[in-house]
Amino acid sequence: MDRDTAMVSEDWAVLDDELARWREAGRSATFWWRDDDAVQRTPALERLLGLAREFEMPLALAVVPAAAQASLFDALPESVCVLQHGVDHRDRSSAGAKRSEFPFDEPADAALARIAEGGARLARLAGARWSAAFAPPWNRLPAALAARLPAAGLRGLSAFGARACAYPAAGLVQVNTHVDLIAWREDRGFVGVRSALAQAVRHLAARRRGEADPDEPTGWLTHHLQHDAATWDFLARLLASMRRDPAVRWLSAQPLFAAQQT
Repeated sequence: MDRDTAMVSEDWAVLDDELARWREAGRSATFWWRDDDAVQRTPALERLLGLAREFEMPLALAVVPAAAQASLFDALPESVCVLQHGVDHRDRSSAGAKRSEFPFDEPADAALARIAEGGARLARLAGARWSAAFAPPWNRLPAALAARLPAAGLRGLSAFGARACAYPAAGLVQVNTHVDLIAWREDRGFVGVRSALAQAVRHLAARRRGEADPDEPTGWLTHHLQHDAATWDFLARLLASMRRDPAVRWLSAQPLFAAQQT
């Protein structure tokens, strides 16, 4: 075994060790999978859907409603559901601010009207696959606007990082992602095996120790249009290994975002 292969094996062993701790505690480590920026059927999307079929994994496809083609929704695997990814995915932030489709200075009523119109279009196109959940581009949405999402017919919110609470507003459940496979601040290629698995282990360990919400499944975030060969290889290995592990359960986004506050 060469040095690089040995290092990769050690990285996977860190995840295996964390999952073993879940097994020893008699608990199942829960995961979910969200992929962003879908608008049309492309070779990259077909490859992604092929992985979902092959490994029988539930996939939440975050679709940009303004650009979505009707053919995108033809013959989707049964395990795929549809989330709303913004409205047009256009950066409206002011100069020097972090990118956002929904900046703080946009009137909330106008933003909410755009969101509602986009959601209505996706609901028509996606039919039973529609999950009525909102994943803002760049994972940014003002809290005041998020609290009003139920008025736009949305019952779920998905951003990035461990959630502060499961229900940020009445009628709204939040389920975030925690592992991003793309190195956005570098070359926009694969973030690397070590980084990807470290992100996952960090959230899993925090859940196990009660430092993060134990009921929030660890979310894997992919961007099919951005994947290079290394990203595809990692994703295939991840799904194959996770499918066989008795300590792991992959959850569908539809019931996650249908959960009601008790």
